[in-house]
Amino acid sequence: MDCRVKPGNDRARAVSNRTEREDFVSMSVIKSSRDGAVATITLDRASEGNLLTVDMVRELTAAMRSAAASDAKVIVLRGNGADFCRGRDPKNTAPSPTAMKMRANVCEPILDYYDAVAAARQPVVAAVQGSAFGFGCAIAGCSDVTIAADNARFKLPEMSHDLPPTLAISALMPRTPRKALTWMVYSMEEVDAATAVQLGIASQVVPVAGLDAAVCKLASTMTARSPEALVAVKDFFRAASHMEPRGVADYAANLLASVLSSAGR
Repeated sequence: MDCRVKPGNDRARAVSNRTEREDFVSMSVIKSSRDGAVATITLDRASEGNLLTVDMVRELTAAMRSAAASDAKVIVLRGNGADFCRGRDPKNTAPSPTAMKMRANVCEPILDYYDAVAAARQPVVAAVQGSAFGFGCAIAGCSDVTIAADNARFKLPEMSHDLPPTLAISALMPRTPRKALTWMVYSMEEVDAATAVQLGIASQVVPVAGLDAAVCKLASTMTARSPEALVAVKDFFRAASHMEPRGVADYAANLLASVLSSAGR
């Protein structure tokens, strides 16, 4: 995202000077760009609420892995238009006559995106406005930091079609209390941005007019830090929850020592 846009006109998209900002990938509705140390991935299907087909999910995963392989310090995920992402678009899904085919054609591409976010060395920051439903709720929630506009709404509506949203649950379980997540699944109720923060789906709520400015401010703060420190924090959050207490303490000490030694302190 172009963090040179003035706060008073956050949603405007000025023409960028390519000597200052590099647009390095444009794949269908998944747009990737680079602004300094920030790599931005944009869902650009606003007329459809940024619904994503399975092929688009594959492109999103490829964009995430490409950004993760770069020297960017932070990856920002955002959606153009009124909605962040209203979920998955079932159009053009390959026929799946068997359970194995269904897993390969539908489930694996979605799980591969969740894995790409977890495997990225850089922290992933999601900027969410409007609807984040189904897959959209999951990709917002599984990001490392999620800045939500005050008009953001989160929902897991899959059970309305008798489809258990187990893939979305798998992405949200590490961050969302089981009781709350179970309620979201069975009730299919929308959750507002403030409640999403309480449930661990979002990190911060800001006015919708200030969403881009808030994300740029956070990105600026984060990119001022060393890559080693940023990577260590994400790595610790990713691994520590699976360790017993003594292992957590040891790993914390080892990571900190590694960062300090690399900085020559």
